[in-house]
Amino acid sequence: MAETELPARELQTPVQETDVLIIGGGLAGVCAATALSRKGYDVTLVSTHDRHPPDFRAEKIGEDQMILFERLGLGDAVHAQMTAFDGVWLHRFGRIIERGTKREYGSDYSDLVNALRRALPPEVRSVVGRVETMETSADRQIAVLSDGRTFNARLLVVATGLGDAVRKKLGVEREIISPQHSLCCGFDLEKPRGDFPFPSLVWNGERFNDRVSYLTLFPIEDKIRANFFVYRNSSEEWTRSFRDHPEQSMRELMPDLERLFGEIKVTGPVIARPIDLVKVHNHERDGMVLIGDAFCVVCPITGTGIDKALTDVDRLCNTYIPRWFESAGMPTAKIREFYADPVKTARDESAMKMSLNSKSIKTETGLYWKLRRLRSNTLGRARYVVRGVLKRLKSSA
Repeated sequence: MAETELPARELQTPVQETDVLIIGGGLAGVCAATALSRKGYDVTLVSTHDRHPPDFRAEKIGEDQMILFERLGLGDAVHAQMTAFDGVWLHRFGRIIERGTKREYGSDYSDLVNALRRALPPEVRSVVGRVETMETSADRQIAVLSDGRTFNARLLVVATGLGDAVRKKLGVEREIISPQHSLCCGFDLEKPRGDFPFPSLVWNGERFNDRVSYLTLFPIEDKIRANFFVYRNSSEEWTRSFRDHPEQSMRELMPDLERLFGEIKVTGPVIARPIDLVKVHNHERDGMVLIGDAFCVVCPITGTGIDKALTDVDRLCNTYIPRWFESAGMPTAKIREFYADPVKTARDESAMKMSLNSKSIKTETGLYWKLRRLRSNTLGRARYVVRGVLKRLKSSA
């Protein structure tokens, strides 16, 4: 079924054949291109820029996400780009309650994507251009770029992240589940990594009405990067004030931070990005599949965004495309298998539920959420009291 009308002059352009055409050169698209090429498929990756532009997005991952990168054959490139650090200090209930030792990793998102692009197998046909028109069907998928270059593929993979242009051209509908759900702020600290005693820090918001989820400080190379997550609107006066005077705002919200770790000074700009929670509809179509944020956008506060995107890539490239390519055609019945995959659906549903609940427990005033907060605080305090007692008993034994 034609999704957009192709002009006759464009259909006369020489057509390049490919097994899989991936639109979108962000993290999900590049990972999918690498994984599929290493399985022997002919892959074409279309990006709007030759390098991923600056973009404030996921800047920290854990070992679970690193394992997914390794499953996709990208472990070496990710390890080489990201700064490893061992452990997180957790501040809650007015004190440091935990000094964890699990390894995590930090990197500027654009730098990570560009490192992954440099690691693309040479067999991947990497193309810079903008998609003008597309036609999808149960047999072949055609995409024409604005300069007339034309590609004919067995499968079209849409990995355009938060971009809407390709989705609209394909007629896929987008529903905003929770507009302006949260606000993510990113900035660098002036003091270098070596001036702080912690490997990394998570400082939880303590007061119900401050609308703070948490501040996390972690290293990227020799600098300390800050990600500050709040349940605020980008148009609020608070947001403008925080951009202009971040140190003052943090002192008001976290007065003990400087008492423990010395003066906190911000260097460079403060980037504030609003987050909408998004789902798509009318996406089960012949010949095309959406992955990552092109399919579903969740809140980065929960740390599930990269995990969700890499799960999509893993299930699509390691399970479904090999199965689909064993037989002719790419009808909706095949595509539907991926969207119904139990691993994918569980990851998507969990990430969305966590996004909604994390905000509600910080902001809702109803009795249910008051009881949830009371239960969370009571169990949390009890857990760390018991852990402290056990640690003292063990040390004295």
